Amino acid sequence: MFQNKWAIIGMAIFCSILWGSAFPVLKVSYIELHLAANDTMAQIVFAGLRFLLAGLILLLFLFFTNRSQLLVKRSHILILVLFGIIQTAVQYFFFYNGLSKVSGMQGAILSSSGTFLAVILAHFYYRDDRMNWKKAVGMITGVAGIIAANWGQEIQFHFEWSGEGFMILSGLTSAVTTIMTKELAADIRPITLTGWQLTIGSSVLLLIGVPQLSEQSITFTPFGLGLLVYAALISSVAFALWTNILKYNKAGEMSIYSFLTPVFGTILSAIFIPGESFNLFILAAVSLVAVGILAINYQGQLLSSVKPLRRNVG
Repeated sequence: MFQNKWAIIGMAIFCSILWGSAFPVLKVSYIELHLAANDTMAQIVFAGLRFLLAGLILLLFLFFTNRSQLLVKRSHILILVLFGIIQTAVQYFFFYNGLSKVSGMQGAILSSSGTFLAVILAHFYYRDDRMNWKKAVGMITGVAGIIAANWGQEIQFHFEWSGEGFMILSGLTSAVTTIMTKELAADIRPITLTGWQLTIGSSVLLLIGVPQLSEQSITFTPFGLGLLVYAALISSVAFALWTNILKYNKAGEMSIYSFLTPVFGTILSAIFIPGESFNLFILAAVSLVAVGILAINYQGQLLSSVKPLRRNVG
């Protein structure tokens, strides 16, 4: 299934829809749980709870289906801990805190930096994942789509390290972990890798945030708990699928699909959040990103090779 071209495309789009749905879910969660936009520790704790629950969902799934897959080699433990810290703790520390200090349009555009960087890293790291005109078209139309989806929002041309800087660092971390995911998935089963990295990374976030959390920073309600569970399911399912996808396919080519995430986030926000509406700019955004994906798939060359990739050591 993870080597079939159309199945891979469908799953990549499905992952983008899941991650895109996190945008309205998080916005509604902040309101329901009374999270202040400038309360860094509350945001870290909320992220930690979300990803800890996501990791435990996957580990419990393995416990009841195939307990032997819960175990990893002793030689993998240290790198797995490092991966969990980078993939979950570091990346989402930068993302959650940076996003609270930039406009929606800036956040969407800056978050796409991870896609650019992942394609560039793959170009230098893998011999058969070089930059070409298809990827260039995909990236250009992807950014244009994100801008179109967020057209009309306030955008300010200034740089703040804790805002724009953190969003770029989040993108850089995402790019690095894209390569790490592909490499680690070759030796560790994708669900095992995803479950442990989410659990480890979220534990670090909670160790940082809980001791510094002020009283009544988070007010849990039944609806708020439901949103938290859904957000956790988004992470567990999407990350598990994405890890499998990266295991069998080129990191640079698959990263292009990440442009769909903020576009779907804008569409779903327009549907579920009062005050936000669907418009022609959103339709234009979907069309632009679709053009990029079609360019990547032109003449059926996407996913044409699913052989193990060799490192570019030259």
